[in-house]
Amino acid sequence: MRTLPSRRGVVTAGIGAALALALAACGGGSGSDAGSGSGQAPVPSATAAVQDALNKPAELTFWTWVTGIEKTVARFEAKYPNIKVNVVKAGQSADEYTKLQTALKAGSGAPDVAQIEYFALPQFALSKQVVNLAEYGAGSLKDKFAASAWGQVAINGGVYGVPQDTGPMAMFYRKDVFDKVGIKPPTTWTEFLDAARKIKKADPDKFITSIDPGDAGGVDSLIWQAGGVPFRTSGTSDVRIGLASDPGVKQWVDTWGTLLKEKLVDPQPGWTDEWWKSMDSGRYALWLAGAWAPSPMAGSIPKSAGKWAVAPMPQYDPAKPMNAENGGSSVAVIPQSKNIPAAVAFAEWLNSDPEAVKSLNTEAGLFPATKVLLGDPAFRDAPLEFFGGQKANQILSDASAAVRTDWQYLPFQVYANSVFKDTVGQALDGGDLAAGLKSWQDRITTFGDQQGFTISSGD
Repeated sequence: MRTLPSRRGVVTAGIGAALALALAACGGGSGSDAGSGSGQAPVPSATAAVQDALNKPAELTFWTWVTGIEKTVARFEAKYPNIKVNVVKAGQSADEYTKLQTALKAGSGAPDVAQIEYFALPQFALSKQVVNLAEYGAGSLKDKFAASAWGQVAINGGVYGVPQDTGPMAMFYRKDVFDKVGIKPPTTWTEFLDAARKIKKADPDKFITSIDPGDAGGVDSLIWQAGGVPFRTSGTSDVRIGLASDPGVKQWVDTWGTLLKEKLVDPQPGWTDEWWKSMDSGRYALWLAGAWAPSPMAGSIPKSAGKWAVAPMPQYDPAKPMNAENGGSSVAVIPQSKNIPAAVAFAEWLNSDPEAVKSLNTEAGLFPATKVLLGDPAFRDAPLEFFGGQKANQILSDASAAVRTDWQYLPFQVYANSVFKDTVGQALDGGDLAAGLKSWQDRITTFGDQQGFTISSGD
């Protein structure tokens, strides 16, 4: 019912070859250009073709993993009956990417349109495995989307996907646990640490939260929220990796190193039956997650409905509030498509039309990326039953507006995520965080060098 934020998938087969080929051919890179969203003017005939395609017969294949998205697609087909869209559940995240890489390498079998998470999109853009939508006028959509969402698809002067959903971070906490201990939702990370100690003192079997040793995306988001910018691509192939020196990374290490050392957080894999039981029982007092969280919570731990509430993320500096994304996807068009204009038209309608984005939220459980819904009073003021009728979307929409827009993923983030568990993950489970991050940087740097990137550190 949402884009999972875990980013735990491993897609390494063929990645190195694809990146090396892209660099040899065009010196590729993934420097984000969130300012303009398009480094080149669209071709007039191409943009006209996108509009014309809505009135011509076409059949498209759409790869996705979102439960319930068929209802939104059906709305498109009802509005544009000449276009048939075949929805294929091609697997979650990494499973889909593996199939997509295989089809692209074979030269056939790829879909017209595919769901691709923001962290993976730079890699597909670099290797020219997705269409530059700027050439079809997609840059004109920029003002329809939250700045952080648009920044994830505007890569190196092009537009390589249409934002579909976002995951601005928030704090989902147990009111009953907090009330029993006599604490309020922490507004700063100093207060967070104090609350964690009080919860542990009141009941040694409880933790303020958990952290997943296999979830690179979760740690990325926490570093992002701490002000970190550990990854930066400039020009075409110059990549800076500052996991050992970035001030925001150090700030996260100081806070979470203390939490882990004092055993105030539980380093456990998320999304398992045991993890959900800990959420349901109150063993975990809160969850730091993206705004998509209400849907899986209501579906997985319905008996604890009414015990939860939503609050903004704690801040390192309340005078300069910052937030981050945790999860989210785009919809990209694949060059193998035999009808690219129709595919572009579908991707744009699916993710920017007001009727469509409302359907994606209410019928597919996706948190919106568009300003039209984020600012809609009906959306913001809707009481959420799971949270005891709290108007939680007000907090979540405001959280979206506070997301920093200067974050970048690596142009080989999929590989980086695949080695996270064996580096930082080991440190989360009882090791030295700084050493774990240094090990992660070393692994990433070696891989980047092998693929032809020019790697520098922030040291």
